[in-house]
Amino acid sequence: MIFVSNEEITDPRVNLAIETYLVQEMPIDEPILLFYINEPSIIIGRNQNTIEEINKEYVEENGIHVVRRLSGGGAVYHDEGNLNFSFIMPDDGQSFRNFAKLTQPIIDALHEMGVEGAQLKGRNDLVIDDKKFSGNAMYATNGRMFAHGTLMFDSDINEVVNALKVRKDKIESKGIKSIRSRVTNIKPYLADDHQNMSTLDFRKEILLKIFEVATETEVNTYQLNDDDWKKINAISDKLYRNWDWNYGRSPEFDLVRRHRFPIGSIEAKMNVSNGTIQEIKIFGDFFGLGEITDVEEMLTGVKYDKESLEKAVEKINIKKYFGNIEAEDLVNLIY
Repeated sequence: MIFVSNEEITDPRVNLAIETYLVQEMPIDEPILLFYINEPSIIIGRNQNTIEEINKEYVEENGIHVVRRLSGGGAVYHDEGNLNFSFIMPDDGQSFRNFAKLTQPIIDALHEMGVEGAQLKGRNDLVIDDKKFSGNAMYATNGRMFAHGTLMFDSDINEVVNALKVRKDKIESKGIKSIRSRVTNIKPYLADDHQNMSTLDFRKEILLKIFEVATETEVNTYQLNDDDWKKINAISDKLYRNWDWNYGRSPEFDLVRRHRFPIGSIEAKMNVSNGTIQEIKIFGDFFGLGEITDVEEMLTGVKYDKESLEKAVEKINIKKYFGNIEAEDLVNLIY
């Protein structure tokens, strides 16, 4: 494994660009580990409707970055008390959506640090005493993939609550009453000799345990060079500094259908006229492969009746784009 240093950058628009560069343009067989700590930010899932996930007024008043990532899943809040990790590797065809496999190095490291209750629960959450401290997501492209996640070490939980809007059905699906009752920081659960740690100290300790070495000089590290940075900044400008990418244009729709499945929520917003789907946008926190715009294009122009929708959906690889649901589920959602 190779560790790539982000040179202590805290701008999420740059850190996500580093990750994108590593998965798209550094095709080495050896797995890569990237850590980054962001200044206050909301990181939006690939297929989410940004404006419905954030408390816009609060975000603007407090200068919180809003950046859309490549991977699916839900919106997360980052600050200097949150450590983000990313494992970047060849896609072996077996690892995508296998959160148990790709979060185990983090869980093992936390166990060594005294957080004995850390475990994977549900689809993609790491929890302690049923309280979430880590959300995880994945992205795959051209034979490569990354699995990344948050680690709430000493994050400001009040800001998590203030900055994000969480739908009632998502809260209820977790069997809880509020975000505040659902999340926790890692720091209170660490062994006594780790209680004075900063987020940077925590990062160092996790790094050493994953690489199974005693000092940082023993970690196999790659330093980004000038050519790397030129490409990273180009990616940042194209995507993560781009309003259209982060927010996207959301026209008015006259028909909205939404359902929460075990694989996550799916929402279809449509304009239907003369009995035909004129326009459709699909949002959600599901984990899919491929571009959801492919599905939208295949459904645009289809007659809005059940038989026509069934024929159109038959041609879509449902499990690729959405995960473990059936064609009938998508038809019932839309119709």
